[in-house]
Amino acid sequence: MADIKLVDMTLTQFMDTCASSAPAPGGGSVSAAAGAMASALTAMVGNLTVGKKKYAEVEDKMQIMLEKTTALQKRFMQLIDDDTEAFNKVMAAFGLPKETDEEKAARRKAIQDATYAASQTPLAMMRACAELMTQIDVAALDGNRNSVSDAGVASAMARAAAQGAYLNVIINASSLKDEEKALALTTEADNLLNSISAHCNSVFGAVTEAIAG
Repeated sequence: MADIKLVDMTLTQFMDTCASSAPAPGGGSVSAAAGAMASALTAMVGNLTVGKKKYAEVEDKMQIMLEKTTALQKRFMQLIDDDTEAFNKVMAAFGLPKETDEEKAARRKAIQDATYAASQTPLAMMRACAELMTQIDVAALDGNRNSVSDAGVASAMARAAAQGAYLNVIINASSLKDEEKALALTTEADNLLNSISAHCNSVFGAVTEAIAG
C-alpha cells in the first residue's frame, strides 16, 4: 500500500490508511481531499446547468466556472499526496545523524528547511480554497436551482478544507526559528481564513435562503 499514491487508492483504502497508526496521511491530506470534493461538487452544479434552456443566459459564465473548478480539483488532488510527501521529508530530517557538532547543525538546518517547505503545501491549499469560493459563489447564485444545496455543501467542504489547512500552516510555523518567516506564514493564513470564512457564510446564507424559498 505504501507504494500507491493516495489519489490512486480506493476510498476505502484511503480511509483505512488515514485510520491506521501511520502518522501520514493526516489532516493535511484529508483537508486537500475535502477541497477536491468541494471542487467536484461545484463542477457538478455547473454540469447540471450548462445546456439547459432555462439557464442559457449564464451558459458562458458556467463554462468559465467549470474550466476553473476542474483545474482547482486537479490542484487539490495533487496536494493530497504533496502534503504527505512534505511530512515524510520532515520526518526524514529528524532521522538524520546527530553524533557530531557538524551533524547536529546539518540536522537542525534540514529540519527547519523541511518544516518551512511543509508549511507551503497547506498554504497552497488555502489559496486554492479562496479561488474555489469564488467559483462556488457562481454555482450558488447562477447555477441550477435544483442543485443549490450541493453548492452549499461545496462551500461547507471548502471552509473545512481551509480550516484544516490553516491548522497545518500554524503548527509548522510554530516550529520555525526564523520569526520573520513564521510571522509571514501566519499572517497570510489568518487573512485567507478570515476571507474564506466570510465568503462561505455569505454563500451558505444565500443557499439556505434559496432553499427556504
